[in-house]
Parts: sequence; structure tokens; C-alpha cells
Amino acid sequence: MLTHVRSGMRRRWVTFVGSFVALALGVGLMAATGLALAATFGAPERGPERFAAAPVVVRATDHLRVDTPTGTRSKPLRHPGPVRAPIADRLAALGRTVEDRTFPADVTAPSTGPDARVGHPWPVAAAAPYRLTSGRPPAAPGEVVVTTGPGGDRLRTGDRVRVRTPAGNGLRTVVGTVAGRGFEDAVFFTRDEAARISPAIDALVVHADATAVRRALGPDSGMDVLTGHDRRRADPDPDRDARALVSVNALLGTAAGITLFVSAAVVASTFSFAVAARRREFGLLRTVGATPGQLRRAVCAEAVVIGVLASAAGAWLGARAAPLLVGRMAEAGLAPPGFALGDASWPLHTAFWTGVSVATAAALVSCHRAGRTAPTEALREAAVDSRVMPVSRWATALLVLLAGVGLPALALAVDPGDLLGRKSYVTRPMLLIVGCALLAPVLVRPVARLLTWPPARLPGATGVLVRENTAAGVRRTAAVAAPVLITVALAATLTGTVATLEEARATEARTATTADFVVTPGPRGRPPAPAFVEAARSVEGAVVSVSRSTAVTVLEEDTALVTSEARAVDPARLAAVSDLPVTAGRLADLDDDAIVVNEEWLTTRVGDRVTVWLGDGRRTSLRIAAVLATGTGDNGVYVTPRNAGGAGVDRIDIKVAEGADRRAVAAALHTAGAATDTRVTTRAAWLAANGPGPDDPTRTGLRMILGIALLCTATALANTLVMVTSDRGRDLAVLRLAGATTAQVLRLVAAEAVVAVGVGAVLGGGVAAVNLLVVRGALALLGVTSGIVVPWGTLGLVVAAAALLAALSAVLPASLALRTRPVELAGARE
Repeated sequence: MLTHVRSGMRRRWVTFVGSFVALALGVGLMAATGLALAATFGAPERGPERFAAAPVVVRATDHLRVDTPTGTRSKPLRHPGPVRAPIADRLAALGRTVEDRTFPADVTAPSTGPDARVGHPWPVAAAAPYRLTSGRPPAAPGEVVVTTGPGGDRLRTGDRVRVRTPAGNGLRTVVGTVAGRGFEDAVFFTRDEAARISPAIDALVVHADATAVRRALGPDSGMDVLTGHDRRRADPDPDRDARALVSVNALLGTAAGITLFVSAAVVASTFSFAVAARRREFGLLRTVGATPGQLRRAVCAEAVVIGVLASAAGAWLGARAAPLLVGRMAEAGLAPPGFALGDASWPLHTAFWTGVSVATAAALVSCHRAGRTAPTEALREAAVDSRVMPVSRWATALLVLLAGVGLPALALAVDPGDLLGRKSYVTRPMLLIVGCALLAPVLVRPVARLLTWPPARLPGATGVLVRENTAAGVRRTAAVAAPVLITVALAATLTGTVATLEEARATEARTATTADFVVTPGPRGRPPAPAFVEAARSVEGAVVSVSRSTAVTVLEEDTALVTSEARAVDPARLAAVSDLPVTAGRLADLDDDAIVVNEEWLTTRVGDRVTVWLGDGRRTSLRIAAVLATGTGDNGVYVTPRNAGGAGVDRIDIKVAEGADRRAVAAALHTAGAATDTRVTTRAAWLAANGPGPDDPTRTGLRMILGIALLCTATALANTLVMVTSDRGRDLAVLRLAGATTAQVLRLVAAEAVVAVGVGAVLGGGVAAVNLLVVRGALALLGVTSGIVVPWGTLGLVVAAAALLAALSAVLPASLALRTRPVELAGARE
């Protein structure tokens, strides 16, 4: 048996090279994404930065903790409170204390533009620690110390700079510099001036024993006592790396799943065609006495050999590609700075054994029919493709298609919003793709005849030959169409769904926002200046609505804390600048004792009361004043400023009153904006600026996922066509003996390959259409009226690239085969 396996592999080396390359590439991609995924599990957290030299840091707790029948539940607070003055006075009795205040402080030097920085009192600089590199500490109002870059040439002692703070703009003198520590660009004021600019104490450095501090605070103070590594909790946005790694984990998990799916599909298709192409060989072996079991064992042995070798090569490639993948993700902003590979080896083992398993499983499925075919039937079937769909394949295909259609239908009836999640729209198409791929031998013939009907009507024999050859070689056409089907279906579904959801969100924003001007934090993330708010309110003919971004948390079914995004608005002004999709109640009924919720909430009956925790952790009971449609998920919760939980103004909507002079209002607003360094944008400009851009992380991650799928599919397409064309030497020789020129034969081969690509594109487009219709149905049920966005440009590029690759992969081996004399090719035997 092993002798037969070795001789078979030597004789049909082209077939096995194609399978080897397809499997090695798939395993390599799985190994690379797996190694990067493993790096997200054990990534180290940053250590303390701002308070690295502080013995004890006291700050308000940043997590909401609620006791439930099933245990204590915890959620981060959006707006942790300050350290109250009585607590600061109590802790001052234990030892020296230093108050920390953090606030925006943008610096504009005469030779530079605005530089976004944060302000602190000078005494807290020692907690980092910062050390003076020049000058002296600030000693009077109007004096500051600034951090400098590595070169130390950004700002220098003696410079006069303009500093914008929440208390206003003013000229200040740089009296000293400290070397920056990398985590912030800071401006240090005197203790008294910092307290005037930002009265609230954000944190307190206590030079005392931590146990004594905890004893002095008591168990219900609402304060956290931070020491050691926990001091990082007092740093700005301490969870930023963890959040980034969660996104990286989800992205890489999706990429690994799609890689596994595409690799398994194309490898199974490649092995299936390779086995189907050897029906004549199997028939001859059966004729000379080989049993079905021997054939199956031979094919499986070949698959195991190829699987082991290709998987080992793929694991080697993946180990070397993983650093490049990780580096590219960090450069693209998909991963946090410093993200690097660890020393985990399990992804290599997993990818290796997955590759071996996929190859073996594909061979087992493919050789089952060949092993049970009688010798005479095998010889007869070798002449033409017939009975390409056994009953088991019919049953499997129909069950998979039923699941692919039934599960979305069930979700539409029960929870349409679930269909809009990334996990859903990434994984849902796979069932339909598998079902269509299983039915490909049945679907290929009618689709191919439809595509070749116009060319067959043209003068000449090429169109007719393409039509008949495509219809007769169903397995050959299906093997070429399968990878194209997968590519087109994934590309159209993923990009189309993302684009459709983006258009739906844009439509919601256009509908909900009726203001003429919108002011939001600029590129530096600074909120609108309080002075601008006052100036805008004084503009004649301007209806000004200020709002704050906050959050509310509710305990659902006494088991889970669920946090919802919320906006704190002025109810009297809200209707003038927005048109929200209200399904029950009235927005005018919103007051300090009420809340506006959406249909995703468990309690949605107007008038009922719900217990919520506000952004600063306060618990309160609010009456439901109105209910909004769920939409795409951006229709959040609305409360009044009293329930904002300490949030500051971060958005201003301005409507020109009826009968007012729009130009005069716009001019006055822009004048106020220029005086306070606030950017005023029109509604159209704001909508355009807040839409997704080409470098949006979602789009970048999607391009990476599609790139992986396209690479697998392109390799499978090229390998399959090389195998197909290499096995058609005698067919091409017959055409040459019948009078066809070499150029005519090559055009015929290229046309057949392009038609097969067209068949796959049509089938993949059908799968994508079903999935996009499901998304559209979900949006309609959620109250969104936008249409489907079809990524014609992406699809055109994918199909064109596949057609070009297919034509080249068919023409090159055909041209090599045609170098042999036609008589010799026609008389060749396997």
C-alpha cells in the first residue's frame, strides 16, 4: 500500500502540490492569528504612572457594586465623584497630604499652534515623580512649569504662552521645565491657582500607613485606598489597554474563525476534486482486484502524508508571520502600543493538528464514494460527470441551508437587534455558504448555461464549446466556483452589512438631529468652553441646547447590571433641536423625576418607575416619560442635567429660530467660537465628520479579515485550475487535431475559467443577497428606514481579480501542455 501511495504521489505531483500549498497557507494563517490571539490573553498591565512615587493614593471608587441574590455585581462608573473636603481634612491628621486636581490646559506658544495638555497643582508633581530640568517651581499666579519632549526644545524657561483652562484663557510665563514621562503632556500651576481653576479634589496623596488610612475612612466612605500596583487605578483611563486588547481579541478571534472556515472549505474542495479526477485510476485498480477499503486507505494515507507535511510547513510560516501581523496591527492603531507576542506555543500545535484533521476529514469524505463504486461504474463514470450528488450530500446540504435560513428567521421574530452584532453578521453567512457549496454540483449547470447563453449565440464555435464543456464538467466547474463563491459571499456580506449599518446610523443621526449648528469636542477632545455657552445663549435668534454624555445602570432580573449610554438634556430645548423616534409617551414629560428609555429595556411602560444608578453611582428611582425605538442601538437614554452624575457639557445643538437671520446667527456663533477657541460646524459638516472614515478601526479590521480570506481563496483557485488544466492534456490535443489553433485553444481555456468564476460570483452574490435582506429586515423591524448598501466597487475588484487569476492559472499550464505534439498528447494514458 505504501508503495502505491508513493508512486501515486510521484505520478500526480501537480495535484498534491496544489493541496499542499492550500493547506500550508491555511495552517500558516491560523498559526499567525492564533499566536497573536494568545498574546492578548497574557498581556501585562501598565504599572502606576502618575502616582508611581506616592505611598498611598485615595480617590473615589470608580466601580459600582451591587449585592444581588447571586452575588455582588460590579460595573465601572462613568463619573466617579471627588474626594470630599471633610475626608481630606480627616486624612490630613494622619500625615502630609497632597491634593491632585486634573483639568484641560491647552498651551499656545507664539511659534506653535494649540498643544493639548492637562493641568495639575505643582505639589503633586513629586508623586510621579517629575524633576525640574530648568528653572524653578511656580510661586505666583500666572507662572507655570511645563513638561518637555525628549529634545527639550518645545517650550523653554522664560517663554510667554497662552493657556486655555476651564476658567478661561490667559497669558502665563514658563518659569520651569520638567522632562516628560511619556504618559501625558502636563502644565503645573501653583496649588492655589489650580484649586481656583478646578475646585474638586480628584485624588489625595497621603503620606501615612495604608491600614491607618483605611481605618480612618471606614467601610462605607465610598473611597478607594490604593497602594502598590493598584495605584494605576488613579491614572487617566487605566483600562485603555484592557479595552484595546478586548477589541484585538475579538478581531483576531473572528479572523482565526474565518481563516479556519475558509481553509477547511477550500482544502475540502481541493481534495474532493483531486479524488474525483482519479475516478479512472480507481476504476482500473478495482478492475485488477483492489477492494474499496484498500482504495480508502490509500487515499487517506496520501492525505495524512500531505496533511502532516503541509501543516508542519504552515506552522513554520505562521511562527514567522505572526510578528509581522502584530507589528502591522500596532501601526494601524488596532492594538495598543507595546503589544507584542508572548511565548505561547499552543497556537502552533492547534494549527498543526487542525490542518492534519482537515486534510484527513476532507479525504475521508471525498474518497467514500470512489471506494464504494463498482469497477465498471467507475470506468463508465470516468468519461463524463454524472450522479455528482449522492443522497447523503443532498440531505446535508438541505439541513445546512435550512439552518442558515431558519436561524435568522427566528432571530427576526424574537430579537432583531441580535442580527446587527458583529458576531452574528460575521458567522451567519457561513451556514448559507456551506449549503450552497454542497449544492454547487447541482447549481453549477443551470447557472453556467445562463451565463454562457449569450456567447453561445455568437458566430464561431468558442461560445458553444465553453457552454458544453462547462455543463459537462460539473465537478471541474464546481471546484473552481467554490472558492469564488466563498470569497464573494464573505466580501459582499461583511462589507455590505457594515456599509448598510453605517448608512442606517447616518440616517438615524440625520433624522434625529434637526439643529442648524452642532458643537462637539474638537480633534483634541476638549469640551466646549463655558464662555462659548454663555456667548451662544446671548445670540439673538439662536435656540441653544446643551447636553452631557453620561450613563445609567439598571439591575435586570436581580442578576445582571446593564449600563446604557445616556444624554443629559434640557427638556424644554430638546424638541427644538431633535426629532427622536418616540414610540410611546412624550419627550415633553421628561423632568428631574423622569427618564426616557428605549425598547431594549425590560421595563418600557410609560408611567412605571425604574431604579437606576447614575454615572456617579447615586441610586435613584425615575418614572418612564417616553420610550424610543431601538434602531441600530444608538438611541440611548435621556435624563435631565440633575441626573447627569457630574458630567460636563460636551455637545451644543443650536437651532436658528423661525424668522431669525440665519447669516447673522452664524456670524455671531463663529465670532464667539473664534474668541473661545471653539469650532462651530453646520449640521451637514458635523454629520460628515462623524461618519466612518477610511481609517476607521472597524473598516481596517474588516480589510484584514477579508485579506486573509482572499489569500486562502486565491491560492485554492490557482491550485484547482492548475490541476484541472494539467489533467486536460488529451482534451486540448483533440482540439488541436480538429483544426483549432494554439491561440484558439488558449482562449477557450481562459473563457471556461472565467465562466467558472462567474458561476461562483453569481452563487456567492445570491448568498450575500439573502444575508443583506436579513439585515434590512432587522433594521425595518427596529424602526430604521434606510436601504441596503451594496459594495459594488469591492465586489467588482474581487470578481475581476479572481477572473484574471483564473485565466492566468488556466492559460499558463495549458500553454505548457500544448508545447507537446498533439498526437503524443492524444495517445497518452494515465
